[in-house]
Amino acid sequence: MSLHILLADDHLIVRQGLKLLIEREGFTVVGEASDGREAVRLAQELCPDIALLDLNMPLLNGIDAGGAILQTSPKTKIVLLTMHAEDHHVLEALRAGFKGYVLKTKAAEELIQAIQEVSRGKLYLTPGVSEAVVQAYLAKTEVPPEPLSRREREVLQLVAEGKSTKEVAVVLGISTKTAESHRTRIMAKLNIHETASLVRYAIRRGLVQP
Repeated sequence: MSLHILLADDHLIVRQGLKLLIEREGFTVVGEASDGREAVRLAQELCPDIALLDLNMPLLNGIDAGGAILQTSPKTKIVLLTMHAEDHHVLEALRAGFKGYVLKTKAAEELIQAIQEVSRGKLYLTPGVSEAVVQAYLAKTEVPPEPLSRREREVLQLVAEGKSTKEVAVVLGISTKTAESHRTRIMAKLNIHETASLVRYAIRRGLVQP
């Protein structure tokens, strides 16, 4: 039986290219998403075998979208597609339960192999990932705890994307007052007191692109 694959990337032309590549190998793309929230909704609805997620997506980044998908569709294997090879992104993805990490620049060569490996229950990491990262993951070495909760990261991403408190509340389905209190708590935890610095922090963490 053909593997069912969910594809999430905010660039239509990238999705089209990846879909052609995937379907040429006999796999089936059952759904396409242009943002992280749509990816979570489709995964819940379609329960795909594999979800290919871009790291930088509007409304919800790939790491947090993947975490949410694993909660609602635990049998789905997640592969992260990204331009970023930085160690902390790789470790974050592995610790979130992702099974594959592929650089977009290598997708044409590596993506099919990644899908095949991950579908067999193996881990696939793009060859550019440093040995130190793999060893750190295998050794389960301690990393500094993430200061923000998942919901706070969601709020931070939306704020960094330029959304008002009211718009954040609508996207997340919460009250404006709750959205405002999340924002206040984020600033207190990070010791950041203006929006511009919040945006810079979100960019450094890879939650949004500059």
